[in-house]
Amino acid sequence: MFEIRQSKDRGNANLGWLHSRHTFSFGSYYDPNQMGFSDLLVINDDIVQPDAGFGTHPHRDMEIFTYVLDGQLEHKDSMEIGSVIRPGDVQMMSAGTGITHSEFNHSKSETVHFLQIWIVPDQKNVTPRYQQAHFSAAEKRGQLRLIISPNGDEGSLSVYQDVRVWVGCFEGEEKASLQLSMNRFAYVHLARGLLTVNGAQLAMGDGMRIRDESVIDFQAGVDAEVVVFELRPNESPLR
Repeated sequence: MFEIRQSKDRGNANLGWLHSRHTFSFGSYYDPNQMGFSDLLVINDDIVQPDAGFGTHPHRDMEIFTYVLDGQLEHKDSMEIGSVIRPGDVQMMSAGTGITHSEFNHSKSETVHFLQIWIVPDQKNVTPRYQQAHFSAAEKRGQLRLIISPNGDEGSLSVYQDVRVWVGCFEGEEKASLQLSMNRFAYVHLARGLLTVNGAQLAMGDGMRIRDESVIDFQAGVDAEVVVFELRPNESPLR
């Protein structure tokens, strides 16, 4: 069983320097029917103008990861970590007992387009940590690449929750299938392009809640880049 959330139905925030689409309730966007899914609390699809960004702000007890689609995102935090995140990079920040950070477009001439995703952790008050890794285009071409898992399997980044995240890129006849464990939910977010998922066509920005399915099939992509979450069978995050 699946339920499609079309891109046009997402929350919309346009602040001039930032254009953000919210899959789930966030900031000034509130929809009681869109309060997250399982342990997945936030998917923000952000475009930031050149030489602009989010000033220093705090987080606590949240798993936050960033996936850059185009451009370069500069990160600085209270752990004295600074980095530039580029396409193919995945950044994971465990806020734990508390951190502050800032995120700015590293370019003075081009926009940066990225997904920022929040996952509710299964532990509170952990020591804050930062992880970053690069996953090449070849690793995602016509297949799903594990990028986040509880134990850092297959070179993925570790997360304090029973969640696994894959990314994949599909074009033409390329196809892949993901076998779900028994009694698991899944969420699919199409970051760009067109893609057929379990027989339904998704367009850029569309999402799909999946319940009571054993396999997810991906095919007929057109410049498609997809993010896939395997989740506990909870309807909404427990905080």
